[in-house]
Amino acid sequence: MGNAPHHNNVSTGIRAYLDIETTFMGVISVVGIYRPDWGVWQLVGGGVTDVNLYAALEGIQSIVTFNGASFDLPVIRKRLHADLRHEYEHIDLLRICHRRNLYGGLKVVEQRLGIARATAGISGRDAPQLWHLYETYGDEAALQTLLHYNREDVINLALIEMLLNGATPTTPADAVHIIHE
Repeated sequence: MGNAPHHNNVSTGIRAYLDIETTFMGVISVVGIYRPDWGVWQLVGGGVTDVNLYAALEGIQSIVTFNGASFDLPVIRKRLHADLRHEYEHIDLLRICHRRNLYGGLKVVEQRLGIARATAGISGRDAPQLWHLYETYGDEAALQTLLHYNREDVINLALIEMLLNGATPTTPADAVHIIHE
């Protein structure tokens, strides 16, 4: 857990929808977290720390990802020394989708469920290039595109979960908090 404080994760039932973006070298460039109670939190560049991660997860009981058991959580554990899988309940929507015969990546599942994206045409494979353009050339438009893409990822995780559970999707909280140091 690095030097982050330990959180007791009081059973509030609050979920966090989490997705990360990485660089070509596998370093975490963005951690996106959508909390229905707080909106979207994005840890960016130097703001990607264990302390900031735990602050964004304060009071959370469950973390929801798409393929997070194989990608997001192991990368976070390796890079930030934060073992979220053992500290929080984890729900991997990829596995739930497979049990319901919904196969493919996140964007394919979104399309099959009728979830539209403003960032259609951008995929996780584009994220390292967008970060490279920002980091190397100071391309703010590339950074904003990456952050918008990540924001849609985490909000759409909540929409997918609602649809899979037969609930009517609600309007997500629109607050955005960016921690970029």
